[in-house]
Amino acid sequence: MNEHADVVIIGGGVNGCAIAYYLSKLGMNVSVFERNYLGSGATGSCGAGIRQQWSTKENTELAIQSVHMFEELSDELGEDIEFSQGGYLIINHTEEELAQSKKNVKMQKTLGLDVSMVSVDEINDIVPVLDVNGMDSVGATFCPTDGHANPFKTTFAYAHAAEQLGANIHTHTLVKDIKTKNNQVSEVLTDKKSVKTRWVVDAAGAWSSQIAKMVGISIPNKPFRKEVLATERLEPLFKAMVISFKDGIYFSQQPEGNIVGGIPIPEQRSGFYELPTFSFIQHMSETLTRYAPALRDINMLRHWTGYYDVTPDARPILGEDSKVRGFVHCHGFSGHGFMLSPMVSRMLAEYISNDKESSVLKRLRLNRYEDEDIDMEQNVVG
Repeated sequence: MNEHADVVIIGGGVNGCAIAYYLSKLGMNVSVFERNYLGSGATGSCGAGIRQQWSTKENTELAIQSVHMFEELSDELGEDIEFSQGGYLIINHTEEELAQSKKNVKMQKTLGLDVSMVSVDEINDIVPVLDVNGMDSVGATFCPTDGHANPFKTTFAYAHAAEQLGANIHTHTLVKDIKTKNNQVSEVLTDKKSVKTRWVVDAAGAWSSQIAKMVGISIPNKPFRKEVLATERLEPLFKAMVISFKDGIYFSQQPEGNIVGGIPIPEQRSGFYELPTFSFIQHMSETLTRYAPALRDINMLRHWTGYYDVTPDARPILGEDSKVRGFVHCHGFSGHGFMLSPMVSRMLAEYISNDKESSVLKRLRLNRYEDEDIDMEQNVVG
């Protein structure tokens, strides 16, 4: 006998588990299918950063609202997600970057964000270990309410809270097909069971294209391997996340003392490449020690890979598909799914349960690529 669910979510990362939680809060019967363990995709391999400094209004709005939710999330979910706000320092290297930053800050402030331009002389007041000359910096921007949280603890906190509200979360379960009837989602087939449903959420990250193809939908996302390292634990040196769009580097010091960061390798290309590379270690080490010479003699403990699920405009694809009713997109975050997850998940849950579609959601639908003029997100690392 087939099982039934109001909503089937494919993907057990932070967005899949968060959507399950918010839908369950709204009284809906939810099933989540994850082919591996929870957080085994992009969520578990990300750099844990949470920032609100973007060049597009949609990403900025989602990030600001998500940070407000992150601030209350440990209390709401009943588990400590280790959220802290040490700020983000975004380094500018050219006058062109500086001009773009001024434009970004002006827009961000209209949305209520506490963000400011930082002169070269003020950079070391925020992150003392930085070598301003070595970075070739002409200034920066800083938002003190940016920060980071523990991706695994956040994902599992959402999952546990969803299960307490009645959600069914199935790990190590592969979705093999999605059935439709009259262009309406009707059933999800897995390697263990089938579930009748009228809603499917594609939250499969870099594998979202494979899920969309099951209902005949083509999406423009491409997977890009991203590599991250973690060093030995050090005494506290700085609190802010440091990032550069020109060099593609980001790094921060975690609460335990480890430096965690990443950078794209010079030969980066799209595709499912999983093996870590020596060129990443070389490139990351050279760039990191140019930015912070004080880190030259520390030891690397871990090095791993994950994927960015990248869209043509580096903005996520969200909302119900215009051609297949009941099929909901939640992917294409281009490396920023964790930091946007609270608000994105709540918006999608409200749309599915109450047909409540926000203006942001409308602007991030898949059919935006049918327009000739697309607003490209400029503030992307790597």
